[in-house]
Amino acid sequence: MRLSPGRHRRTRTLSIAAAISLSAGVGGFCLGLSDDGAEAAASTVTVSDTAHLESAVKNAVPGTTILVRGGIYAPTATLTATADGTNSAPITLKAYGKEKVRIDGSKLPAGAWLAHVHGSHWTVENLTFQNSPAQGLVVTSSTGGVFKDLVTAHNGDTGLTLRGDGTVDNLVQNLDSHGNADGIAVKFGSGTGNRVTGARLYDNTGGGLDLWQFSSPVTVEKSRAYRNGNGFELGGGGVSVAHSVNDNIAYENALDGFTEDANTGAIQLNHNTAYGNKGEDFHFPGKKARLTGNTQSRQ
Repeated sequence: MRLSPGRHRRTRTLSIAAAISLSAGVGGFCLGLSDDGAEAAASTVTVSDTAHLESAVKNAVPGTTILVRGGIYAPTATLTATADGTNSAPITLKAYGKEKVRIDGSKLPAGAWLAHVHGSHWTVENLTFQNSPAQGLVVTSSTGGVFKDLVTAHNGDTGLTLRGDGTVDNLVQNLDSHGNADGIAVKFGSGTGNRVTGARLYDNTGGGLDLWQFSSPVTVEKSRAYRNGNGFELGGGGVSVAHSVNDNIAYENALDGFTEDANTGAIQLNHNTAYGNKGEDFHFPGKKARLTGNTQSRQ
């Protein structure tokens, strides 16, 4: 007996429906399609101690959300994430609600990074990374990362670092970074579409922001750098790259407010303000930078 097209579609739909299994688990669910063995997994995991935090980060898959309850988490080895999320299913690591979460490096061995994300499409927000003997949070060769409302404080090296080739389309938003060597660095790599916005970078012994040897343009906007060594260090290491630096403020730094740092590229600086820096407010001796509508005041 030949089935009509309508009846054929109905029979197929019932077959697929019968093959779907829905299994509930702690913190999430898994929807499996037995026709082709494909499985899509998504989960929300709430953690409240260091061991569970380490496990959740290690075992994350696209779509995982890790909610961290308030408190101090002190790993004895670098908190490491190697999974990739996707554009439609990022991996999220964030504080539970408005609770205060401090990831603390005081138990790490000398030279260890506190946290390392070596994967793409991670969203990390509302967390503090503090007291590392070296870097606070390092992000390597990430695409599409969002790092929002973070604090990086009192780390032995840079508070937040984006590094490596293939560092593409990452957003750092509303970072507070203080008491480190450098506040934030985008360095030793390449990749387009990276943006730092709304950062507050202060009381760092080196630069507030450091773009050392990053060979692709970075956008830096609406950020403040004060009481650092230099405020905004915009290159160095032989690179020639036209970073875009707009609507920032640098003041009361021990050296320069904005400096090319030996970057020979046509850096674009628009509508920035600098004052009270002990060196120069705008230090661009190579004369390749393009400065438009900036303000300085020698107080």
